[in-house]
Amino acid sequence: MKATIKTLIASVSIASSISSAIAADYTMRLAHQLPGSHHVAQAIEAFADEVETNSNGRIEVQIFGGAQLYGPTEFHAAVARGHIEAASIVSLLWGGTIPEMQVFNIPYLMTGRHQLEQFPTSEAAAILDDKMASKGVKNLAWLLDANNAAFTSSDAPLIAPDDFQGTKIRGLSRVFDAGLIAMGASPATMPGSEVYQGLQTGVIDAAITSTDAVYSRRYFEVQDYAVASNLITVYQNIIVNPQWWESLPEDLQSLVESAASSTENVLLPETDEIDPTGIAKLEENNVEVTVLSDEQVDALRIAMQPAVEQAFIESANDGERLIELIKQL
Repeated sequence: MKATIKTLIASVSIASSISSAIAADYTMRLAHQLPGSHHVAQAIEAFADEVETNSNGRIEVQIFGGAQLYGPTEFHAAVARGHIEAASIVSLLWGGTIPEMQVFNIPYLMTGRHQLEQFPTSEAAAILDDKMASKGVKNLAWLLDANNAAFTSSDAPLIAPDDFQGTKIRGLSRVFDAGLIAMGASPATMPGSEVYQGLQTGVIDAAITSTDAVYSRRYFEVQDYAVASNLITVYQNIIVNPQWWESLPEDLQSLVESAASSTENVLLPETDEIDPTGIAKLEENNVEVTVLSDEQVDALRIAMQPAVEQAFIESANDGERLIELIKQL
């Protein structure tokens, strides 16, 4: 997948350099929180190049990564108010504004390749697009950030539901944490920037993040075990200011939407296999990695999913309908 992104970037770089000499009619400032090495950040760069190239320079896309312009929790307001034209927001941050976005936090509900392929054009996605529109922004793309997660720990691997009993673990959201509580764990609310120190000092015993992030955040320095599975899905949404969007001629709107669709496709996983590159990096750093079997996944799903689904339905007006639609994918 990442090689494909790099190829896409290279293929448009020459044409992009030619079009950049032409004065742009429209500027799209696009903010995100990711480091440049992140696979979604690379895909966003490719999206920008495709837009500039195919518009013959009529649209200039200026990317501000690493939360240069605003903090991640400020992206929505900045776009809605027109302070910037666009931003990429991680789906985990929508929960307080749009409770229905926490549907992706339901364990093992939608992580398979076939479901991920079908989702962006599904009725479920349309409902969530409308929810974002009601909050003053237009959603352009569902960019897959991750469809796997790893429970990290130090004392013993967290494989079976009973292993979580009494474990202090950094939670993800109130909805997801209902599943941890159902297994006897004690989830703690903690900013991502404080997790490493929390693990190092013993404030928490365990954490949950994508397999790639276990490495990039260097949890391997303070955790001995990682238990990976296709637990939840995390998206990045490219949102744009509606007034800016309406200022674009229809041909340029179509061009931007086509580039967004191409970017969605390039981020889809080729198989349902758990990130082999990420796992290899962890093993090279002396982390004992367990990839859960189907039977082990079933045990976690049975223990977690009912509690998380119930918490989700109680918090989201369209929660039950969304679950039903996603299960049909």
